[in-house]
Amino acid sequence: MKQIIMAVDIGSVNITCLIAEVVDGIPKIIGCGFAKSQGIRKGFISYIEQAAHSLKSAVEDAKQMAGVEINKAIVSVSGVYAKSRNSSGVVTVTSGEIGINEIRRTIQAALHNATIPAEYEVIHVLPYQFIVDDQDCDDPNGMSGERLKTNVHIVTLQKTALENLKKVVKYAGIEIENIVLSSYASSIAVLTEDEKELGVACIDIGGSTCDVMMYIGRSMCYDEVLKVGSNNVTSDIAVVFNTPLNVAEELKVRYGGLINLKNHEDKTTLQIPVVGGVDKPQIITFGDLSEVIYYRLAETFDFLHRMIENNELRTQIGAGIVFTGGLMKIEGIEEFIEAFFRERLTRIALPKEIEGMPDELKDPCYSTAIGLILYGSGGFTNYEFIPERRQLKVKRSRLFQNGEELIEPKETPKSDFSGVFEDDLKKDPEEKDSFFAKTMKKFGSLF
Repeated sequence: MKQIIMAVDIGSVNITCLIAEVVDGIPKIIGCGFAKSQGIRKGFISYIEQAAHSLKSAVEDAKQMAGVEINKAIVSVSGVYAKSRNSSGVVTVTSGEIGINEIRRTIQAALHNATIPAEYEVIHVLPYQFIVDDQDCDDPNGMSGERLKTNVHIVTLQKTALENLKKVVKYAGIEIENIVLSSYASSIAVLTEDEKELGVACIDIGGSTCDVMMYIGRSMCYDEVLKVGSNNVTSDIAVVFNTPLNVAEELKVRYGGLINLKNHEDKTTLQIPVVGGVDKPQIITFGDLSEVIYYRLAETFDFLHRMIENNELRTQIGAGIVFTGGLMKIEGIEEFIEAFFRERLTRIALPKEIEGMPDELKDPCYSTAIGLILYGSGGFTNYEFIPERRQLKVKRSRLFQNGEELIEPKETPKSDFSGVFEDDLKKDPEEKDSFFAKTMKKFGSLF
């Protein structure tokens, strides 16, 4: 059976539209379109007309490339709009054998037992633990038993945010087929089955947010958002050096590698403009620039480290932490992460490769978009209940049998970061200087 699906990832920096042909659950990319995000600020829709214009541009480019007409899309939604909670449900198995109907009933019972605020709407109900007669099992379907208990992770979305998202999509000329939490989509694109089975955390660092989620029992059971991303690095450069944002972004992209991050004494100079178009340019050094980037990233990863290590699930993520997202393209970031999370196994992941995937999509910033295509092809968690349709989706068991290996990023020169964070990590969080306190102490003389 062949079908055509469209995926739309609405990010704070870019909007990506992918179109795929799916045959027997196997996707093939046939079209892609990209646009700079307009009307999106810190993960929130701030200007519907601008956001719709950007989305329409990406969609039209993808349709033209694919040569097909499709008007429904699987759309990502930022975690800044979402609230999640866990719940459980229990049913008696009267027939003595558990089937799909019993699984559906126990998931519905768990949803019924959860307290959902009136201003929120449920978008995902993901079972992460099944218990048959007090015994854990991976999949209860077909098992004999008298009692089935299911623990689920419920993701809810602000109704007003959902309405605004629908307006943006409608004004762009398409309809929403499914809404998928962006961190969930990213995890589908980058995590292996072994990692899911062992328990794993996945952190997607984009332009405005860090999406943190955890898998236990092959399913997502926790998600949270830190409202900081690579755009904050750009803002810090602009503020500290009193330079326009577009110049700060170029400085970050061209000279923002972390490979020489410890060398804050590098006196190589750069000449940059100042805000307001003052004729006299400003002179900064590579050492100054690297220190601004260093402190912002160190503070961000310190927050992420505490989010993981203070979580009650921290002992259940045996496969460690997988990082993805646009920030992972900074040179030297892998060694930076390894030093900061030295007690954990860590890796940086590109999205899984699928047929027809152009080289430009083999990039961590497209993990969410690729995850949406895989989701639409059947690559969700083993079971997922869709409340709006009262539908229980069951994963295609053979979808990733031949595609589980991830393509790792090209190796970059190693940098020894051992000991870089010793002083900061020994302090209590309350005793640490904030990013701006440290930065302004260092650069106050520039103003």
